[in-house]
Amino acid sequence: MAGRMVGTDAPSLGERDGASYREWIGFILMCLGMFMAILDIQIVATSLPAIQAAIGIAPDRMVWVQTAYLTAEIVAIPLTGFLTARLGMRWLFVAAACLFTLASAGCAASSGFAQLIAWRVVQGFAGGTLIPAVFAAVFLLFPPRHQGLATTIAGVAAVLAPTIGPIVGGWITQSYSWHWLFRVNIVPGIVASLGVLLFLRGKQTGRQAGRPIDALALVLLAAALVALQLGLKDAPSRGWADLRVVALLCASGISAIGFVWRTVTSSAPLVELRCFADRNFTIGCLLSFMLGFGLFGSTYLMPFFLGLVREHGPLRIGEIMLVTGCTQLLVAPIAVYAERRMDPRLLTGFGFVLFAIGLLLSTGQTEQTDFQAMIVPQIVRGAAIMFCLLPPTRMALGRLPDRLVADASGLFNMMRNLGGAVGLALIDTTIFSRAASAGNHIADQLRAGDVATAVRIGIPRDAFLEQRGQPLDDFTTEMVRPLVEKAALVPAVNAAWLLCGVLVALAVLALWFVRRNRALRD
Repeated sequence: MAGRMVGTDAPSLGERDGASYREWIGFILMCLGMFMAILDIQIVATSLPAIQAAIGIAPDRMVWVQTAYLTAEIVAIPLTGFLTARLGMRWLFVAAACLFTLASAGCAASSGFAQLIAWRVVQGFAGGTLIPAVFAAVFLLFPPRHQGLATTIAGVAAVLAPTIGPIVGGWITQSYSWHWLFRVNIVPGIVASLGVLLFLRGKQTGRQAGRPIDALALVLLAAALVALQLGLKDAPSRGWADLRVVALLCASGISAIGFVWRTVTSSAPLVELRCFADRNFTIGCLLSFMLGFGLFGSTYLMPFFLGLVREHGPLRIGEIMLVTGCTQLLVAPIAVYAERRMDPRLLTGFGFVLFAIGLLLSTGQTEQTDFQAMIVPQIVRGAAIMFCLLPPTRMALGRLPDRLVADASGLFNMMRNLGGAVGLALIDTTIFSRAASAGNHIADQLRAGDVATAVRIGIPRDAFLEQRGQPLDDFTTEMVRPLVEKAALVPAVNAAWLLCGVLVALAVLALWFVRRNRALRD
């Protein structure tokens, strides 16, 4: 049969009755590698000031430590299908895990900005390959009756890593040097590489003979994703109408159109966009985009609020955010059980509605909101995430033929990352704009002599009453400014939570268009 995979010693998924212990161990080790790649993003983010001070990087250039990784990662994700076709699932994972481990060691040994950024690009590209490779393995290694459990294992690893990232990063930063933020990847990377090499020996699943590379399509894809990532990064601070931002977003759009045209007219496409001909895959990608919006948004807003408003350190922030991760682990077995027995449309709708409720529960935060008030919203969000991940993943990938799974997994995971990138840009824009207007409103209230506002933001009542009616001198203005800025962040962050909650809730409407068939229920 044309396009049939070669190089596998196992029958097709529909013909297999079970999976061996070697496949399960190999798959779990693949999840370990993916877990470290995702964890790396968060633990480095919590410790950027330590890295900046150690290497002597200018503050305005520090953002590139994360941007370099994320940009390389988002370029690598959709290429997973092509790389799987050329190398096979097993060798692709081993090569990516080895490269990620090597790059981690290179980052730890870096002595300057340029050297660190170069290694971060390599690390991000390798890490981006690991994520869709794992989700593709769910459908390439296991028969349908085991795919729910495999998806759960991969899903827990994917969502738990950013949840525990702050506490791990904070602990490493406080207990050791910044170098260990990268060295911590080395041993797990070696274990995962050797384990997959050993336990999945002979599994060349996903390999296709003679699939060529389309260099022009690769350049267009990379240009589109890099320009989009950089444009979204700059938009909140520069403004969406800024010439640089507009140019980057236009360049991204033009490159994306060129890539699509090149791909659909090519006899050997770099990425199989035919996956989008399946309605359920397209809807699954939309849901993945919205999950990324809410998931990345919530894991950004919590540390943002706790750090800038409550002034907690990285370790304390991580301790507070552990509630979400613990809830995910407790709910995972329930999600697996339900996913195999219920209509995935109902489970997906339940998950996204519950997730939206958890986001909206955080819209009423005040300057005093802390751990106790954050427990319930975190539990609700943590309980919802697995229902937002498991059914849509199977809905999107479970119907596709084997030869399209690797490409589809790359596109599916890329949509989640794009959702996160777009979400963070819109969240930052919301915070910057609302904080400015809220700050002006608070300042006007103080000038009008509003004692309640003064006390609320932390100005002593007696001191304010003594000053009321008198013009503020420069010293008093500078003393009050930080209090006003901190208080202004609260309604701005609440507005961002509202944005996330409403958009995630609207994603449920897409479920009306899911095609119901036997493949989704078996």
